[in-house]
Amino acid sequence: MRAIRSDTRAGARATLRGRAQTRLAAGVLALFAAADAAAVQPPGVDGPGRAVHRVAVFGADDRQPVPPAYERVAQAVGILFNNRTRTVCTAFCVSDTIVATAAHCLAHPTTGRTGRTADFAFARHHDRTKDLARVEGFASRSATQNVVTGDFALRVRPPIDAAHDWALMRLARPACARHELTLKVLSPDELVAQARAGHVFQVSYHRDFTQWKAAYSKPCAVARDFVNAAWSTIAPDFIEAERMILHTCDTGGASSGSPLLVDTADGPVVVGINVGTYVQSKVVMQNGQTTQRQRAETVANTAVSASAFANRVGILRNAHILASGNPMKSLQERLRQHQFYAGRIDGAYGPALRTAIAAYEKANTLPVTGLATQGLLVRLSGEQAPQAEQAPQAEQEPAAHREMRPSTRQR
Repeated sequence: MRAIRSDTRAGARATLRGRAQTRLAAGVLALFAAADAAAVQPPGVDGPGRAVHRVAVFGADDRQPVPPAYERVAQAVGILFNNRTRTVCTAFCVSDTIVATAAHCLAHPTTGRTGRTADFAFARHHDRTKDLARVEGFASRSATQNVVTGDFALRVRPPIDAAHDWALMRLARPACARHELTLKVLSPDELVAQARAGHVFQVSYHRDFTQWKAAYSKPCAVARDFVNAAWSTIAPDFIEAERMILHTCDTGGASSGSPLLVDTADGPVVVGINVGTYVQSKVVMQNGQTTQRQRAETVANTAVSASAFANRVGILRNAHILASGNPMKSLQERLRQHQFYAGRIDGAYGPALRTAIAAYEKANTLPVTGLATQGLLVRLSGEQAPQAEQAPQAEQEPAAHREMRPSTRQR
């Protein structure tokens, strides 16, 4: 878990110069990717003498083994692990070949630097079935092309962009067939009402819970205002705050990427992805200078609403990914002609090409995926690339009075 503290301050202004003033220091986001996975296999039991601490438990620890009534949910949830980077998160099935998790599980949360996507594996129903699947393209060095994410580089200081901390990953085989969880987009008011009715819960893996067995967090609260923090002080800390769900389901290390669920008449549905814990702290200031920092106070756990990613699942599942080489070169050339790509025409899929594709999708009001697909190449091939604008010609003047007129290019 990483906790990044903010230097952003809010609160009333001091009324007397030289008088100490306590203010609210906003914005700390702790992320829950656990380290120290086993060297070859999915994680096992923590060794003797290893300190394991609860991360965000509200009041009594309400985590317990998954009840039989939610066995179907447990079968759809598993562990996403990478032995090379020795990290572990939770992930869950949203299609026969697609799992959802937190983006920071796949990359360093602040730099966005990713490891080898091919090194990740998903163990569905880890504590029982252990149905292991690799990422699509792991053998052909194209695994990165089978991931869609809100963003790999995330801000954990205000403005916190936790609303982009989601990722979808396509598996090399349909390990999730018949185990998909349904996604449902609910408004903040609907979520609060469901929580008050006792319908919101979570199923996740936690490093500190019973030898890596799935845990069920009893019905928990979802709110905007909390005892120690009002929504008016919380919302300014987040980008796209309306996509954030603040809840009190108990969590631990490796719970990042787990589903936040609502019990409905038709069965449990996923309303968000758990990503971290939001805390606030107070600072004492005198003459405009911080003189003392008080202990941070946990406000709530955070989840990304399904509204941020639900419409990308079908796109990724049905995407026809371009092969490296000439097809990818053609895509790079088309994007360059449309003035979205300035990198090398080398036929390789990398961060620059992903960014260019995402920029094109955003500019054309398409769902942003960053995927290099056959459909995208066809679309670009059918569009006319913008031409450089011609500067208006000046009226003929005597040679001695003519000026050089700069040409303009469309950007």
